[in-house]
Amino acid sequence: MATFLYRLGRLCHRGRRLVALLWLAVLIAVGGAAATLSGPTSDSFSIPGTESQEAFDLLEERFPDMSMQGAEARVVFAAPEGSTMEDPETASVVEEVVGELRDAPQVANVDSPFDSGMVSEDGTIAMAQVSYEVDFFELEDAAREALFDAVETGRDAGLTVEAGGDATMEEEVEGGSEMIGLAVAAVVLLITFGSLAAAGMPLITGVTGVMIGISGISAATGFLELGETTPILATMLGLAVGIDYALFIVSRYRHELSVGNRVEEAVGRAIGTAGSAVVFAGLTVMIALVGLSVVGIPILTEMGLAAAVTVGIAVLVALSLLPALLGFAGNRVLRWRVPGLKISDPEADNGNGKGTLSKRYVGMITRRPLTVLVIAVAALGALALPALDLRLGLPDDGDQPPETTQRQAYDLTAEGFGPGFNGPLLVVVDGAQSSDPQATAEQVSGSLAEMDGVARAAPPQFNQAGDTAIINVIPTTGPSSQETEDLVETMRSELTTLVENDSASVAVTGNTAIMIDFSDTMGDAMLPYLMVVVGLSLILLMLVFRSIVVPVKAAAGFLLTMAATFGAIVAVFQWGWLSDVFGIDQTGPIISMLPIFIIGVVFGLAMDYEVFLVTRMREEYVRGHQRNAAITVGFQHGSRVVAAAALIMISVFFGFVLGDDDIITQVGLALAAAIAFDAFVVRMTIVPAVLALVGDRAWWLPRWLDRVLPNVDVEGTKLARYLAARDSQEPATAEPAGVGSREH
Repeated sequence: MATFLYRLGRLCHRGRRLVALLWLAVLIAVGGAAATLSGPTSDSFSIPGTESQEAFDLLEERFPDMSMQGAEARVVFAAPEGSTMEDPETASVVEEVVGELRDAPQVANVDSPFDSGMVSEDGTIAMAQVSYEVDFFELEDAAREALFDAVETGRDAGLTVEAGGDATMEEEVEGGSEMIGLAVAAVVLLITFGSLAAAGMPLITGVTGVMIGISGISAATGFLELGETTPILATMLGLAVGIDYALFIVSRYRHELSVGNRVEEAVGRAIGTAGSAVVFAGLTVMIALVGLSVVGIPILTEMGLAAAVTVGIAVLVALSLLPALLGFAGNRVLRWRVPGLKISDPEADNGNGKGTLSKRYVGMITRRPLTVLVIAVAALGALALPALDLRLGLPDDGDQPPETTQRQAYDLTAEGFGPGFNGPLLVVVDGAQSSDPQATAEQVSGSLAEMDGVARAAPPQFNQAGDTAIINVIPTTGPSSQETEDLVETMRSELTTLVENDSASVAVTGNTAIMIDFSDTMGDAMLPYLMVVVGLSLILLMLVFRSIVVPVKAAAGFLLTMAATFGAIVAVFQWGWLSDVFGIDQTGPIISMLPIFIIGVVFGLAMDYEVFLVTRMREEYVRGHQRNAAITVGFQHGSRVVAAAALIMISVFFGFVLGDDDIITQVGLALAAAIAFDAFVVRMTIVPAVLALVGDRAWWLPRWLDRVLPNVDVEGTKLARYLAARDSQEPATAEPAGVGSREH
């Protein structure tokens, strides 16, 4: 492969104008397709195979007039001090607000608190329930504005009025984070290279790949049902790996120039060596993303596939457009100096002080590998201990910042009616095969009313055919509590047993049950997902390194990273450690999607660093360096670049920690911590320690397996032989292109 990529790099360099025009044409074509072919996104959320989803499907069939997927809002009123809802003036204001809500766009129904009985026992708090004809994603801005205008009407009249529910949430995607990420990346790249031209290459190719990928996803919505959230992971990962891959190749290109190679030769060698690592790192990332399909949740499958395609595009851009751009820049990547910064070769170790810090660091590791390994593993193990208390859940209005109207409506509802009113459950009784559906439903309702943990069970409501009933159940505990989760499990078990002799079936659903099922599905999927991505990647890394030890070590290191990361987020977000530092207002369960999401993203980036760093060590070993010498030289060549790539990611992800949204804070802190643990503790500390301990055995592969596995030549052995044979047959031509050369 290295020889093929070497030739590809030189070909793209020689035909750089054509290559650049072709990529420009692709960008314009895909952008045009996105503008003309894109269709509406489908943001329906489903969890196939779960009881709550099957119950929803049954309700859509048996209750066709009921909008089960419609958005909802709760408008909660608190009377002025010394007054109650029975006071004529207060009651008049409530009815005025309810009237405004009924006249609002897209409203299907409004339950007045005086008609539904939703007035607290002391008469100080009341709640109106608003149901909309459309789901959250189809709700118009005018409908949301009318809702908040009605709330202001009540506030202006002297009442405390707050609104919660999904209809109150703004449908907007956090903007600007990509620009912040690019700014941070630019600073790190400038410090790493000291050259405007060298720093600009990764940014140009990274943005190009993401633009093509996202435009392609947008165009695909004209033919496929894709969710609006599908491009999120694609944008994040596409930009991350696009910059990282180009950083690796540009670093190697500058190194090849600095040792005297001409521009075209330097391009070819950079693509043939660093490009090989990029190919296999990209394949590993794509495996992790495609593996999201094992979870069985359509929205995650879509996100994974879209992101995998975007990563694939990033690889193609790095292998073809980047050598063309390097051809245009020539040796200007060694000039165009940034004032105050030195032009330096990140991979150099020429005895003049460059690389001294990395040499001392890796020297300390190789001298005392066992001590370093024990300390590093013990530190990550200690960080991982809180992960034993990991509890998954989904956010609700109770997780919003205290100053928001959603959180205040949540608190008022809990104060006036009990915490369970914030997360009601819906029991569906299918009596189509029952001899007496009404009697069966009444029996279920009576059993629910006597069940521990149930505050209220409403009378059953039947469909027009009279064979299916729904029963609204209010738990005594809040929607995200462990007690409510236990209650749902108890209801499903006991009610199924109750009706099994009557040929009826019972299912528990509602938003709270859906959140519980979603969390359970995500938790159950973690082990199979890990097995898929780690298993397939072990095979891939075995091809890259021709080794048993290195792939196993890479996978084990990743699992250690994940354990420490989960421990850190449990300590902060569940236990409240450092909550003041990170601005955490309330502790609670970890977002159920977070572990799978973190596993997919971090596994890909971790294997990037593993492949690039260890490939350089393997390359030096194959070239004749012995044991620790190969580790030391390879570490010196790759450590600065890996550190720069990791710092870019950490800075970008940590920026999200500073936001007000606790959910975004969880994601940002988890990603930043995982990259820091993996890059600096696992890849740059544990990896060289393990390699130093096992010595030459690190590169051992059974002979029978060596014959079976294809030799992909990532370290460039065949390329080195090819270049040596070519150079022995060709006479020397022009002098090598140095800093002063004009060759582009």
